[in-house]
Amino acid sequence: MGTTASTAQQTVATATFENVHGNGTMEDRTSLSIHSFQTVGLHNNKAKSIITNKVAPVVITYNCKEEFQIHDDLLKASYTVGRITESTPEHYLVQGKYFMVRDVYSKLDVLNTTSTCGAPNFRQAKGGYSVFGMGQPSFSGFKQVLQKLQNDGHKVCTWTSVIQMHLFVREAAVPTESPNLLLLQDPSRPPPALLFSCQTGVGRTNLAMVLGILVLYHHKGGLQKLDLPQSTKFLPRDRFRVIQNFIGTVPKGQQIVEEVDAAISLCSEMHDLKEAIYECKKKLEGIGDDYQIQGNSAKEYFLQRTLQSLGRYFCLVAFNYYLHEQYPLAFALSFSRWMCRHPELYRLQASTNLSELTITGEQLTKDERFSPDVLSTVKEMSVANFRRVPKMPVYGMAQPNSKAIGSVLSYLTDAKRKYSHILWVNLREEVVLEGNEQIYTLREPGNLEQQIAVPVTSPEQLEVRALYLEQEKQMKMFKTCLTMQEVFNQHKSSCQGLAYKRIPIPDFCAPKEKDFDQLLEAMKNALAEDSNTAFVFNCHSGRGRTTTAMVIAVLTLWHFNGIPEITEDEIVSVPDAKYTKGEFEVVMKVVQLLPEGHQMKKQVDMALDIVSETMTPMHYHLREIIICSYRQGKTAKEEKDLQTLQLRSLQYLERYIYLILFNAYMHLEKKDSWQRPFSTWMHEVAARAGVYEILNCLGFAEFEDLEDKPLTRLRYRWQEQNRSSSLFQGEFI
Repeated sequence: MGTTASTAQQTVATATFENVHGNGTMEDRTSLSIHSFQTVGLHNNKAKSIITNKVAPVVITYNCKEEFQIHDDLLKASYTVGRITESTPEHYLVQGKYFMVRDVYSKLDVLNTTSTCGAPNFRQAKGGYSVFGMGQPSFSGFKQVLQKLQNDGHKVCTWTSVIQMHLFVREAAVPTESPNLLLLQDPSRPPPALLFSCQTGVGRTNLAMVLGILVLYHHKGGLQKLDLPQSTKFLPRDRFRVIQNFIGTVPKGQQIVEEVDAAISLCSEMHDLKEAIYECKKKLEGIGDDYQIQGNSAKEYFLQRTLQSLGRYFCLVAFNYYLHEQYPLAFALSFSRWMCRHPELYRLQASTNLSELTITGEQLTKDERFSPDVLSTVKEMSVANFRRVPKMPVYGMAQPNSKAIGSVLSYLTDAKRKYSHILWVNLREEVVLEGNEQIYTLREPGNLEQQIAVPVTSPEQLEVRALYLEQEKQMKMFKTCLTMQEVFNQHKSSCQGLAYKRIPIPDFCAPKEKDFDQLLEAMKNALAEDSNTAFVFNCHSGRGRTTTAMVIAVLTLWHFNGIPEITEDEIVSVPDAKYTKGEFEVVMKVVQLLPEGHQMKKQVDMALDIVSETMTPMHYHLREIIICSYRQGKTAKEEKDLQTLQLRSLQYLERYIYLILFNAYMHLEKKDSWQRPFSTWMHEVAARAGVYEILNCLGFAEFEDLEDKPLTRLRYRWQEQNRSSSLFQGEFI
């Protein structure tokens, strides 16, 4: 439908939902409104012409059957025209870029219910639940649906349209965190019939029907078990990794998932959400890399379809968990606020895109070519970017080989330093091997800049993957081939006090809550054995992850040995001075929540400054890089660079906030010797104080409006940091 350009104002009468089932007066009102709409524009003396030779009539909604465009001055209006296909007439576009087309056609009605029930694909869920679904009905069809429900004995009906197409908003892949369902609290009253609709009555409607069944199940008190309907059509399958992790993380996780599975089966007449996941997974794993759909990668298409369906499934599981906790509490928290109290669910949701990689020796690439020696330490220490925090036993570097490890150990145990105990922490997420005394890692042959992070549930699994590669036939070209664990085991014979830990943390991002736990626990154990232990950290380049771990180590040692006095801030007269000091609005919100929050921040700033002194040639400061990345993103010319820098600036900002939170935890839990882990403290203390709600609206509010920016949200930001630009390979898990 093109916009009506007549100067006449057109009005349409509308009715509330309660009036739809009235005594006939609504029909009179409807007739009047149609007549008014049709005549007021055409009979106005300002209308110039009705163009019928260039504009095709189209079916539209809101009581009108057909409309032809009316223009005051066609030549001056500068309207945009277009055609849907080459064989169709040109039509004037709504807002210059949209066609208005017929929404529902007969082929969509698979169940053939339009004539008998009033709407396409009208159906009721199994199991006796008063949950109904349908496609988009017409006005008269909707009255027919309501009449049918009334005839079937339903006195109250709640209708929810789950179409997200208002104002041309695109369909969402998964439901938002605020499902607008009727949350029933009085089990003595009979529940209303829950009626859901979308365009076709399939995908979105099916999702809403499952939500409705879960709500009604809890309304009944959850006394009777949601039984799975008997079906021999599909064989039982292993659960996806994200669901396995949910079951292992959440109390009653197994029961929560089984209830969702039962609810899905009760709504499977038109669409089975779980089977949709497995069908897409089967196609994803079976299709070749060179296949295309409409010019795009077929593998990528089926990967996105799999992730969308799995994301919806996980949202249903999370929502049922919410009902278990909040129904007895009369919904003290909305779903969105409750999600912010359970950040572990966001962590799980971000890990849905996992594949059991089919890795081969052909993907191994020399590692050092991607980690330039900015600090010029290879000549002396045999490793790039070696450095020490002034007056502290904290060291950092890039990935070393066996020779470099020997050089560093000799340096730390010499007559000057005399360290008898050394804790060495490898922070890499990637598989690392040493072949012929050189370091190799996995990289895509066509994208060498992209490291392949291997999804594992424990650091030990990284070593297992490395062992698998070591034993592969293609590796026989190496005279020697060792995993990093084997390399360090060799050095333990000459350095009895050496302890090696693998604590993989994500690049660019804040360490996860459990990463802080592991780092602190490793340091506590080392200091308990020897208070003069040296701490050595390495990642790939010795920059981002290594620097973050060094700051955590500095803060930890200060809490053990005493925090130095904070020097007064120098008055700095440079552009963005306020922001190079980390004084962003969102940071200050967190600071205000914390006891002595300004002190917590200043101590972190002091640790950042001390660590950054060791790496001046790198021009890398964990705090200052936040505003630098943001400014670079605003001036980026390529869309890919712009998106990457936007994400990086938010990740760096989040990392800075996590360091402040960790320092606050160290202060507040010191009296109990940090028996409560940081991850538990974040869940039990920080989350209840509203920290994750702040992180769920993370951005640069002082510079821009944060509305409609998905990366400001935890869900999207954490998912994006796990996204790989590599082609999918292996088995989806």
